[in-house]
Amino acid sequence: MAKKIALLIGVSEYGAGIPPLLSALNDVKAMERVLQNPNLGNFAQVERLLNPDSVAMRIAIQKLFRNASKEDLLLFFFSGHGITNDDNHLYLATRNTAKDDFEATAVDANFIQTQSKNCYSKRQILILDACYSGAFSNGWHTKSIGIDIKKQLGAEGRVVLTSSGATQTSFAQEGATLSLYTQYLVEGIETGAADTDNDGNIHVQELHTYAKAKVQAVKPNMTPDIILDKEGYNILLAYAPRNPEVEYRKLVEQYAQNGELSEFAFLVLTPKRKTLGITDTKAEEIETEVLEPFRKRLANLQSYKQAFAKAVEQKYPLDEHILNILKDYQQDVLGLRDEDVASIELEITSFKEAKYQKQLQIQKQQEEEALQLQQQAKALSQLRLQQEAERLHRQREAEAAEQLRLQQEAERLQRQREAEVAEQLRLQLKTFQFETAQINKNGTGINRITKSAEYFTQDLGNGVFLEMVHIPGGTFLMGSPESDESPISSESPQHQVTVPSFFMGKYPVTQKQWRLVAALPKVKIDLESDPSRFEGDGSTSLTNNLPVERVSWNHTQEFCARLSLKTNQTYRLPSEAEWEYACRGGTTTPFYFGETISTGLANYDGNYTYGGGAKGEYRGKTTEVGKFPANPCGLYDMCGNVWEWCEDEWHKNYINAPADGSAWLDKNSESRLLRGGSWRNNPVYCRSAYRYGYYLVYDSYNIGFRVVCSGAART
Repeated sequence: MAKKIALLIGVSEYGAGIPPLLSALNDVKAMERVLQNPNLGNFAQVERLLNPDSVAMRIAIQKLFRNASKEDLLLFFFSGHGITNDDNHLYLATRNTAKDDFEATAVDANFIQTQSKNCYSKRQILILDACYSGAFSNGWHTKSIGIDIKKQLGAEGRVVLTSSGATQTSFAQEGATLSLYTQYLVEGIETGAADTDNDGNIHVQELHTYAKAKVQAVKPNMTPDIILDKEGYNILLAYAPRNPEVEYRKLVEQYAQNGELSEFAFLVLTPKRKTLGITDTKAEEIETEVLEPFRKRLANLQSYKQAFAKAVEQKYPLDEHILNILKDYQQDVLGLRDEDVASIELEITSFKEAKYQKQLQIQKQQEEEALQLQQQAKALSQLRLQQEAERLHRQREAEAAEQLRLQQEAERLQRQREAEVAEQLRLQLKTFQFETAQINKNGTGINRITKSAEYFTQDLGNGVFLEMVHIPGGTFLMGSPESDESPISSESPQHQVTVPSFFMGKYPVTQKQWRLVAALPKVKIDLESDPSRFEGDGSTSLTNNLPVERVSWNHTQEFCARLSLKTNQTYRLPSEAEWEYACRGGTTTPFYFGETISTGLANYDGNYTYGGGAKGEYRGKTTEVGKFPANPCGLYDMCGNVWEWCEDEWHKNYINAPADGSAWLDKNSESRLLRGGSWRNNPVYCRSAYRYGYYLVYDSYNIGFRVVCSGAART
């Protein structure tokens, strides 16, 4: 009479030089549980062999294959370390196997192949959960598995399931007691999830396909394999359980996509819970188990991103030593492929690479200039050089004196003009009312508040005005605390800053305002009249209230220079301290409207959340200025829509930062500050304290600006 017989071997302890493997014994216990279950594996005989030496292991293997009859189904399972020699030949390590003598003390894969080949049983299953287990195929008469598999109990042949390729390590899942491959073999049988054709039976290929998909969802670099020696067969291994939980799990597997269940999936899943009599708690447990592999992979990707970003921050370009360590961490620890991390590395290195190339260019230019000067020095006599140097020195002194005089005169005239304009504006300040908002922590309630502020208008011509809101001076705490939900080192340490009063644009500069100023006489560089990517619906450039974008920091300097000449008043970009002071408007929460954010209050990527808030709309473009409630100072679109340039150079933290509200300019940096986030960013970038460095000659379709002018003479 045909019997189902299994030998389960687990090795967790080894000799010198080989680390212990805690999951091996748990793997055996779990496999024994599902194989002995009469409703699942229904194996009549299951033998466990734990931590054997090489002799005991060979005897047990020989006994398994020698005593089997023709109609018996044999299953051999091994969990432990696999070792290969220089010829890529596989050995299974035993309790007395040491690193330096493994060929003498481990069990040679050829021994197992020979016992299997000489066995009378027509149905054999070998499962190897070990590093480099794919090398078992050496010497095995393998056939392609790209065939039509017959699913019948009488199928004959031998099949080998391996947890890894011939040159790959296997993994244990973080926080789990089983090795990764065995965990999903057991799960596929015990939950019935491996029964993909719903015929109530679990065949070997179904089980391997299920486990492989789950393993690669967590560790894409790990490639479980199946090795056959005949075509056109598949062995029935176990029966799938029949119960409501199995049916619900299959629905979850069917509807899950990219590791998530959409809101539409729950249109079916929620009523199915009641129909099948499954509690919400049990249903959520099943959903978590199904989605866990993909979420684990996302966690691994995030771990690699953090490690790579830290390495790049410490030193760029990365040297070969660090690259090798990161490669080992990526492949051997996290199980990720090169294609999985390529976009992460590109995102992190793009800014660093541009800066690095710029430094190389500057260095090369300096070297060329030095060589040219050296050649000129050799061609001229020392006397001529000395005489020329003295003449140039006298000339520079005369020019410097004249320049100083002209500068002092220009400053006097400027102060005079500003005083005259300030006196006129003091009499012209008007008051406007506006609506601001406060949102509760879970984003479900928004409280509208009416406030007022003072402002003046600057006529740009053609019926277009620039509205400048008065920001009273004061002291505030700049940066974010370490207790913040998303603490970032560049936002610390928090420090007090005292900001004098000033005027700030009520809105980001619009396309129609830009066009009028761009038409004014050139000061230093040319300006495009319509640089922006986005256009308003049915509007012209003179009526368009969308914020201008695709403007670099250099472009904003030219804009301010032209506007200042037209108005006899100095307009400029805000300092970083002025921007954050005005943005907060006296608040200390992450956003000026509270602890979280809503797409009903700002234009950002609503596919992402912050704090207890909910997902919302992703508009995919800029919106007209003033669409959302103002902040407590009466300023609109300080959060989202477009990034806004500041005057300051980029510094990686606030150590030694000015405390008087002035711009931080001390190193002639090629990078400047951006604030406020934009329509295409996650909400974390829209916080009042978030800061970002960007190359001053670059522009983008999510970068704009707003202007400020001095307020001391107007209050």
